[in-house]
Amino acid sequence: MNTVSENTTSHRILSHDAKLGSRRHHAKIIDFDNIDQVLAPLRHEKKITQCHGVFDLLHVGHIKHLEHAKSVGDILIVSITADKFVNKGPGRPYFTEHLRAEALAALAAVDFVVINPNPTAVEPICAIKPHFYVKGIEYQEFEKDITGKIGEEEAAVHAIGGQLCFTQDIVFSSSSLLNKFFSAYPKAVTAYLESFKAKYNANDLMHYFEGAQKLKVMVVGETIIDIYHYGEAIGKSGKEPVLVTKYHREEMYIGGILAVANHLSSFCEEVTCVTMLGKDGQYEDFIRANLKPNVKPIFHYKNDSPTIVKRRYIEEYSSQKLFEIYEIDDCYPDDGQKKEFLKSIDEHIAINDVVLVADYGHGLLDNASIETIEKKSKFLAVNTQANASNHGFNCISKYKKADYVCIANRELQLNFRQKHISVIDQMKQLVQEFDFKNAVVTNGVKGAFSYKRGEEIYSVPAFATSIKDRVGAGDAVLAITSLFVAQSAPAEIVGFIGNVVGSEAVNIMGNKHFIERTPLMKHVVHLLK
Repeated sequence: MNTVSENTTSHRILSHDAKLGSRRHHAKIIDFDNIDQVLAPLRHEKKITQCHGVFDLLHVGHIKHLEHAKSVGDILIVSITADKFVNKGPGRPYFTEHLRAEALAALAAVDFVVINPNPTAVEPICAIKPHFYVKGIEYQEFEKDITGKIGEEEAAVHAIGGQLCFTQDIVFSSSSLLNKFFSAYPKAVTAYLESFKAKYNANDLMHYFEGAQKLKVMVVGETIIDIYHYGEAIGKSGKEPVLVTKYHREEMYIGGILAVANHLSSFCEEVTCVTMLGKDGQYEDFIRANLKPNVKPIFHYKNDSPTIVKRRYIEEYSSQKLFEIYEIDDCYPDDGQKKEFLKSIDEHIAINDVVLVADYGHGLLDNASIETIEKKSKFLAVNTQANASNHGFNCISKYKKADYVCIANRELQLNFRQKHISVIDQMKQLVQEFDFKNAVVTNGVKGAFSYKRGEEIYSVPAFATSIKDRVGAGDAVLAITSLFVAQSAPAEIVGFIGNVVGSEAVNIMGNKHFIERTPLMKHVVHLLK
């Protein structure tokens, strides 16, 4: 009986101490807006040191780094990247910003923790005004920083009169540990990544990101405006067998070839977009306002037709699409418009390194324009897309030659009117019957198949761990993989980067956001650690 009582008392004491410790830890976590209020009284007598990072998986390398940073000054404040700015791919951060802040606050070396509500470390540097800003030794060589942010951080530190310092401790990688012990992927995907890492490292892929910046790209295809109507399903109509939804809100995005151009914009210095709007240029102001600054649009206007609009009605809670409405006239332009369209292509095709055609089958690209593009392109990348208005009529066989084709498995099946033959067999038939030098066939949750003339066909698993919306994912894959194929990347690297892009694109609702160079590079680097 006494033993039980002693154990119970001991348990109570431990719980009391744990609660006290937890309160002390939480007291160390300060709001960004209160930084000056907390630190101002300390600045005159104490030297303030700042560290900044994600700290997703707190490990011995972090602890040694923070202890060294504390020894440089008197007060150590750690700013951490907020969840929404951790661009390391789906499933990251593994731990939320609040859990990461609590873990850091529990360390004796750390005096304060602040969650940074901004995308870079520059803002907290300016708010904290540290005497010393301490980074790990891996950041000492600025040219190896793929984000290019260390130079900006150094400038901010110098601007407030501080000093940039580097620790010399052994380097550990949170991403490597998370990949090994907390992988979000099934065993088959993890095994594939290990085999891929045995062949290629991050630097092998960074070479193609760097090369893409020098490429001039022209994109050709239909403009599409995507309007998403969000609502709440409230039941069946009393008089008709119709589902009734309560309107919440709507969002409008630029889609079609405009989305392709925007995906490319952060990877290339210059993107030219040749496209067609409706007769009266509907949505042109909206389009210009939402195109990236380095995208040069060349608009043509189709007589007696609207700018193509695709309205999607969505149950907001589940993100399920209920139905769609198209505003479209998919007949071909008249002869005069065709002539003007071909003139634009002729004027720009020779000065571009890559011509990318996204053919949505809505009446823009006829045989004459296709033949001109095939004949005059230095490097031609093509996608033909099957959708509700062209099902079975818009196949890749419209194009007789291309340096690269990127299509979905469904579109491959429609091309051969076969769905019981394996993807690999149909892919072999495709490249044998047509003059296609490279090909990627995407296959949803099953991943993708990648081919390059003279190489085997590689099967690459899907890397997406969640799906928000598949609309536009194929456009994103086409855009970024084209840049790699244009630089003669191996087929397996093309398939790999395509699936990384796809995993990011399916987590974007519609075309609300676009694939960005730096986050994608970070995603690749962290996958390959």
